[in-house]
Amino acid sequence: MVAWIILFVLVLVLVFVIGMYNSLVQLRVRADSAWSDIDVQLKRRHDLIPNLVETVKGYAAHEKGTFENIAKFRSQAMQATTPTKLSPRTSSPARSRACLRWRKIIRS
Repeated sequence: MVAWIILFVLVLVLVFVIGMYNSLVQLRVRADSAWSDIDVQLKRRHDLIPNLVETVKGYAAHEKGTFENIAKFRSQAMQATTPTKLSPRTSSPARSRACLRWRKIIRS
């Protein structure tokens, strides 16, 4: 009878050790999978950097052109003394009045 109890305790210890080993292996696999997911996300981000750089370059070119046009049109408006000296784009009377009002606002 004592032999059966010892055998039962040994089997219980063996099952406990096997269960613990399996849980440790499962945790290691989960950790490896998590690190792999992180690597995949970092690679995706690395692949997107050139697209982001090109987008920023395109927007910078657009801004440069916009600011150059603003400076050009502002200098034309400041140099204009009559509506006839305004550029062809502002040939309508409403636009001419708007430019003259803008010029008055800038001077004051």
